[in-house]
Amino acid sequence: MAPEALSRQQIDDALDGLPGWQADGDTLIRRFTFSGHLPAAAMVVHVAAIQEELNHHAEQTLGYNSLRVAVNTHSAGGRITALDIALARRITEIAAGHGAS
Repeated sequence: MAPEALSRQQIDDALDGLPGWQADGDTLIRRFTFSGHLPAAAMVVHVAAIQEELNHHAEQTLGYNSLRVAVNTHSAGGRITALDIALARRITEIAAGHGAS
């Protein structure tokens, strides 16, 4: 059974607890910045491990000192679900440890 898409109100409520994240259409997006390339790359690997644990994967775009994360749920028609919120929360929890702002 595919996860259910969240309503706009549910998404907005969840975003209140996810600083820096925003909904761009049907995708949750956050851009993190770092002091250099290695901390950004390390966070990519850490996020990949979390994604494997949750069996839910985001699109990560690594720049020199930045990481852009975009996530939605393909099995819900590319909409935002509780899976996306859970992944965003986990990513937010580890970001400070990588020096992300």
